[in-house]
Amino acid sequence: MQKAFAKSALSVACLSVILGATSSLPAAAQFMGRSADDVVQVTLVEGWRMSDTRHMAGIRIDLAPGWKTYWRAPGDGGVPTELRLTEAEGITGLAIHWPRPEVFFSNGMRSIGYRDDVILPLELVLSGDGPHRLAGRIDMGVCQDVCMPITVEISGQFEADPARDPMIGAALSDRPLNATESGAGEVRCAVEPISDGLRVTVTAPLQATGNDETMVVEHADASIWVSEAMTQRDGGTLTGVADIVPPDHGPFALNRSDLRITVIGSRMAVDLGGCTG
Repeated sequence: MQKAFAKSALSVACLSVILGATSSLPAAAQFMGRSADDVVQVTLVEGWRMSDTRHMAGIRIDLAPGWKTYWRAPGDGGVPTELRLTEAEGITGLAIHWPRPEVFFSNGMRSIGYRDDVILPLELVLSGDGPHRLAGRIDMGVCQDVCMPITVEISGQFEADPARDPMIGAALSDRPLNATESGAGEVRCAVEPISDGLRVTVTAPLQATGNDETMVVEHADASIWVSEAMTQRDGGTLTGVADIVPPDHGPFALNRSDLRITVIGSRMAVDLGGCTG
């Protein structure tokens, strides 16, 4: 699939993106004779300088028709999209501002992600006068009837141009609302031990976000598994129940501030943050 990309109006000559070899599933890599290059293209968009210490860039992912990729917490039916830096010069931190994802159901399994194309805004924390460069890799999955895990290598240098990129701006506008913006009340988590970990019941005073609401509970420690939450609405309150299982499969001391709770509905999504007892 040859595809032209609407890159930033700024110069992107200094940015390079290389698709790495498809990993661990050679059968999927040859699905209907298609390689990773045929189904996904990735572009690093240079973006704009927000201040002396902040720069907003973006990662654009374009998919072939019928293919999808995944959110940071994709559910049991998905592969998380992860960015790992291998080099950073003049950059001391970064944050991905994830746009509102979509919930998919296939063969009785739920996954969360994006179809067709998506831009992931990438906010960089800068130090010094420059240059400001980074290099890294994105591990991600792309799926249609089968899934193809791929690795994408990225590198780029970011110049001090103040012109705002409309594509990245649109993706920022499509982020989930925070708790204050949504008018949510205090989110509470009741915790009880189970044989291999903990069960958490999240109670969130929150207006309806649309049909088929999905609550997602994440833990800050990626080695700790969190089940899909069973979600139920009763008037103005949304409840979700999830199991949290650490690597040693036993009860543990849970810091509720380590939890991140997101609600995804057909009309909007809300990032509620953590919870209290």
